[in-house]
Amino acid sequence: MVSEVRRQFTEIRGLLEGKAEPDIERCVAISTRGALREMILPGLSAVIAPILIGFTLGPQALGGFLAGATLAGVLLALFMANAGGAWDNAKKYIESGEYGGKGSDAHKAAVVGDTVGDPFKDTTGPSMNILIKLMAIVALVLAPMLK
Repeated sequence: MVSEVRRQFTEIRGLLEGKAEPDIERCVAISTRGALREMILPGLSAVIAPILIGFTLGPQALGGFLAGATLAGVLLALFMANAGGAWDNAKKYIESGEYGGKGSDAHKAAVVGDTVGDPFKDTTGPSMNILIKLMAIVALVLAPMLK
């Protein structure tokens, strides 16, 4: 992504002065490709882990695995959703004039916190629900084979 942005600044005349439009689609494509590539291993592990545990350790171990994954996943999702919302609300609170308002050191710190908090509450927290459901569905499909 950094190389692409540098390339655009050097090759697109007037971009640095704000007189030309950047190639946003290319940057989005690079980011999307990278995000999808990074999700292959977690996605595969959510499918493969119940299969391995079910066939190697048995149905009781698989039940324990699902219980532990559900409990840990729910707690992590709740933490991420609440922390992300708190960071977002902290920034809004500071922007309303508290702790020096916009431009203050507190506001700069809140912007950084909100940058972390937005993915927490909007993507990562809710995706834990999908991960838990995926493992449970794989286990349910395997259940007749484990008897």
